[in-house]
Amino acid sequence: MVFHPYIAIEGAIGVGKTTLARILGEVLPSEVLLEVFEENPFLSDFYADRQRYAFQTQIFFLLSRYRQQHKVIGKTLRHSALVSDYLFAKDWLFAHLNLAGDELAMYERVHSILGEQIPTPALVVYLRASTDALMDRIRYRGRSYERQMERGYIEALQVAYDRFFAEFDAAPVLAIDTDGADIVNDLDARAQVVGKVKAALSGESAQLPLLEIEEGGEDAGPAFSSRRRLADFQRFHRALDREKGFIADLFFDYICLTEEVGEIGRVIKQTWRAQDALLPQTGNRQEAMDRALEGAKANLQEELADALAFLLKIANDSGIDLEAAYLNKMDRNLTRAWPKT
Repeated sequence: MVFHPYIAIEGAIGVGKTTLARILGEVLPSEVLLEVFEENPFLSDFYADRQRYAFQTQIFFLLSRYRQQHKVIGKTLRHSALVSDYLFAKDWLFAHLNLAGDELAMYERVHSILGEQIPTPALVVYLRASTDALMDRIRYRGRSYERQMERGYIEALQVAYDRFFAEFDAAPVLAIDTDGADIVNDLDARAQVVGKVKAALSGESAQLPLLEIEEGGEDAGPAFSSRRRLADFQRFHRALDREKGFIADLFFDYICLTEEVGEIGRVIKQTWRAQDALLPQTGNRQEAMDRALEGAKANLQEELADALAFLLKIANDSGIDLEAAYLNKMDRNLTRAWPKT
């Protein structure tokens, strides 16, 4: 299966998200998904009276962004790369900037339900700019509903974005400073930004990082390698079960898992016997094992994949985030004092 990367571009109002999305759509090439913010009937009222119209504006944006991304992203990635000029998770950032109390609590409940169904980007491009630059760009594009936008709101938004991405770990983030970078008219500036994005996507870095242990000496510790996250696989299995009508039952899936573990044991047993048969020819146990494994690898990888599939299904059946559970356990193991034998 060909991997088609999904890139989301983020940053404060006026930073140039849509402009970069369109440029990347041409040069990668990829499909482009643009936020339809003009459809929000509360937007002009919100900029005039943020406190009064914040909840209506935010809920409309949340449902609109969910409907658009849920419909488009998965379907597009089956045949093409995709660049979006917004990240679904940013809706949470705006909500925490504009809502409080019961309204924020209600929003968070809805967001948590919808957010689980939105695919995670392979890369987030975070565009930054000074408040002066943002205000100039907002004035230049001349959108009527942005004319009453306050400088203080843009400054608060900048701070909120920096805090958001300081803690954001759902996907790799490429931060780019756009002050003085005219990617519309300056071809050199455009090439530099596009080059940074392509470099971030090169090789396996287009996929998401998963914690692993570096090989090395005693000082080696946790590191991040380029892999999809387990949550992506769990979401895939939920969708696959629905589409194919597969049984999703904790006890049934556990029985199937034990069967697949038995199949793994069968392949390993055959490998062990093959190693003993090859030992007189090679005269070296490691070489005999390597040759036996080479012959068994195709069967072994298939059985391991089946076992992993049912392990993911069991996590789904029981409502467990398997990646979080694994990382929490490994975090304890890293500081655990193991008895010496």
